Amino acid sequence: MSRDRLGVAVVGAGYWGPNLVRNFLSSDDWDLVAVCDLDPAKARRLVQDLPFVTVTDSLAEVLAMGDVDAVAIATPAATHQGLALAALRAGKHVLVEKPLADSTARGREMVRQAELDGLVLMADHTYCYTPAVSKIRELVAEGALGEILFIDSVRINLGLIQPDVDVLWDLAPHDLSVFDFVLPGGLDPIGVSAHGSDPLGAGKACVGHLNLPLRSGAMAHVHVNWLSPTKIRQMVIGGSRRTLVWDDLNLVQRVSIYDRGVELTERPADGEARAARNVAYRVGDTWAPALQEREALGAMVEEFAASIREGRAPRTDGRAGLRILNVLEAAGASMREHGALVPVAGEPAVAPPVRVAT
Repeated sequence: MSRDRLGVAVVGAGYWGPNLVRNFLSSDDWDLVAVCDLDPAKARRLVQDLPFVTVTDSLAEVLAMGDVDAVAIATPAATHQGLALAALRAGKHVLVEKPLADSTARGREMVRQAELDGLVLMADHTYCYTPAVSKIRELVAEGALGEILFIDSVRINLGLIQPDVDVLWDLAPHDLSVFDFVLPGGLDPIGVSAHGSDPLGAGKACVGHLNLPLRSGAMAHVHVNWLSPTKIRQMVIGGSRRTLVWDDLNLVQRVSIYDRGVELTERPADGEARAARNVAYRVGDTWAPALQEREALGAMVEEFAASIREGRAPRTDGRAGLRILNVLEAAGASMREHGALVPVAGEPAVAPPVRVAT
């Protein structure tokens, strides 16, 4: 172990914890110091017989370790706030699995505590660190697609019905975090209209649709489903110049750019002529940008270390996590009101500087 590197403890050895452990172990930026889980045997299986990794069921023991600079939390959403606040108050930087918390109020308290202490609070919005999404952000920023007109995202599969959250809280954060990452200025909808269905009688929505009218005039839509026999992970971003399709399951061509679209002829001033205006269809080339594939979590833990060392907010900071929570809470309110458009609370995109690691 080297103090040229940062020390990290992973809390939670269940579904996502093993992925974090593997990437921290293979990183040049990190030393994995400890793995903490209520089931120490499960945690021990992740690190086998590595003598330099402490295995414990005590968070207090982890937070007392002087060589732990940061804590990565991979536990159920309802536990995120308590674990994160304890780590922040112990002076540790914190990475939290999505969603940031199980409510906006709890997420805000986590963000306030991190900013008060000058510490990094990072949301593990993994897809934002994939080569495909990094390229999409670049293309949108440089204007290759033109003005964004719509975004349509589908994430369906025969998935695990979660015991504590509905399908929107389970799957939609992936798509919403990508929207927030690639759109200039982040995700800033006027409101949310949400519909959910529980055809199995599971007690929670297993199929969900979100409609988000954006302040730019564009429309974003998310379809999530635990019950589909086929697996689809696809996002279409339509622009005034070009349309982009991201098919995450297409290992050969994940991102395609279509120089195709619909254009209106010049609009006359009077209403009668305007009603009769023609539609022109533009058909051009299709191309696929070259992507250098790498594991998203590897890039994510690298960004976590860089943000700590440079004393800056990470690309997916706590405020980004809050923007997703705001949408999810508004979606829940909309479903209770039978799909009515519910306003979304706003969150600043820029966070105060954080403490630089020494």
